[in-house]
Amino acid sequence: MKRRDFVGLTGLATGALFLPSFPSLAGNPVDAARLLEPGLDVLQKKRFADAALNTAKGAGASYADVRIGRYLNQSIFTREKQVQNIANGESFGAGVRVIANGSWGFASTNDVSDKGLAKAAQLAVAMAKANAKTQKEPVKLAAQRGYGDVSWKTPIKTNAFEVPVAQKVELLLAANAKATENGANFVNSSLFQINEQKYFASTDGSYIDQDVHRIWPTFSVTAIDRASGKFKTRDALSAPMGLGYEYLSPQAADKIVGPQGTGLIGYRNSYDILEDAALAARQAKAKLTAQSVIPGKYDLVLEPNHLGLTIHESIGHALELDRVLGYESNYAGTSFATLEWKAKNIPYGSKQVNIVADKLQPGSLGAVGYDDEGVKCKEWTLIDQGKLVNYEKIRDQAHIVGQTESDGCCYADSWSSVQFQRMPNVSLRPGTAKLSADQLISQVDKGIYIAGRGSYSIDQQRYNFQFGGQVFYAIEKGKITGMLDDVAYQANTQEFWNSCAAVCDASEYRLFGTFNDGKGQPSQSSAVSHGSATTRFNGVNVINTARKLG
Repeated sequence: MKRRDFVGLTGLATGALFLPSFPSLAGNPVDAARLLEPGLDVLQKKRFADAALNTAKGAGASYADVRIGRYLNQSIFTREKQVQNIANGESFGAGVRVIANGSWGFASTNDVSDKGLAKAAQLAVAMAKANAKTQKEPVKLAAQRGYGDVSWKTPIKTNAFEVPVAQKVELLLAANAKATENGANFVNSSLFQINEQKYFASTDGSYIDQDVHRIWPTFSVTAIDRASGKFKTRDALSAPMGLGYEYLSPQAADKIVGPQGTGLIGYRNSYDILEDAALAARQAKAKLTAQSVIPGKYDLVLEPNHLGLTIHESIGHALELDRVLGYESNYAGTSFATLEWKAKNIPYGSKQVNIVADKLQPGSLGAVGYDDEGVKCKEWTLIDQGKLVNYEKIRDQAHIVGQTESDGCCYADSWSSVQFQRMPNVSLRPGTAKLSADQLISQVDKGIYIAGRGSYSIDQQRYNFQFGGQVFYAIEKGKITGMLDDVAYQANTQEFWNSCAAVCDASEYRLFGTFNDGKGQPSQSSAVSHGSATTRFNGVNVINTARKLG
């Protein structure tokens, strides 16, 4: 977008004033046209990587890897009829990680040249040797074969950066208009686009070039009762995805009609932001007069956009091996699902609970060909028929649990960040028997249907928790009977997943995701998806969030 066009639309200067504090969306401000420049070619990246690898080995490293990264982002923010901000960012540099004298060392640089990479490698080796003086045990890396020269790219149809900014602005403003036409008093919408151009090389013999794309359209609408001053909101039911701009070209085949009586639409591989914005406004208005829930025990029917967050917090984080081992206890906490707990064969959930981890699922945020230490990505089972069978681990963790290979879930959010164990996509497998959401609801005598993710809280051991949502519907004798409000449910992880009674089939399956899953010190942010079908949980404790204690 030319400057005169932008000023004409907004009257605001382009910058990062409204940019969320997501590390993955940081970078130096650049012109939008720069986001389409090709960057270094693969031969240049290989030459620079070899300069680092050779220098590291010559300085005494037993292992070394190099990541040359170019991270691009564009964020667009609107409110009602106005564009609030457009921000374009680029971050470019390289990180060198080594093992010397049995210890890790890491250094990064924005001088991507033979000289710059060699200097970073020397510093990384020096740091490793200094660390070795206090390290009690040497690093043990799982064996990893080299793949030679390979590449992987997110299978997108349309690069979001190639779509004119004016076209994207027009879509967001149209969504805002749909919301206000349908009763919203306020609405803001945003579109986030990310491209990670990552090159990895290691002394194992891998030279891996990857081009990763992600996109996230979202909004929030507010409806007000001016007489009482009461207001209600409803956020978008979109999911951030590992797709291109085609995600915003809705296809009828990608829509899943929600249960009768809700008006909801689920979205799979494309998203209709106009349709969702209009429905969100109507539902926000309806929440103003919705019946406040009566606390008690209910059967809960949870749709995927909601259940994904519960999976993320109570399973995804709980099974990160570094957290299980206590490595994250100073910042992110630990996990109740310790190695000792697993050895006792205590059920994590009912037999309907089958949880899979993967870095391959098409359209997911975590989908890549290789992780950030050169391991080819795969799928593996974490929970099999309610039994915990595995964790999420990387190369220097595998030996701790008696395994010989990494799971391929190592990631760094920037070239300047050291890679470490991150959550892969963690998903609940759909049921094998044919079962729709309406059929699932027909089996419920007294329950609540919950859609969308809301506020939540979970303890440092990933055990005791509370989750809200966006919209809630009462279920009585197998039917949706009306909207509820002020709903949240409380449980502990074991109780909750052991109450899982039924999971809909694959026709109901879709993804939830987050762009900004935080972890580590210094903190890093990663993107991850969680898939599920609509699922029923029996006898869960529901509280009323509007009632005051005492």
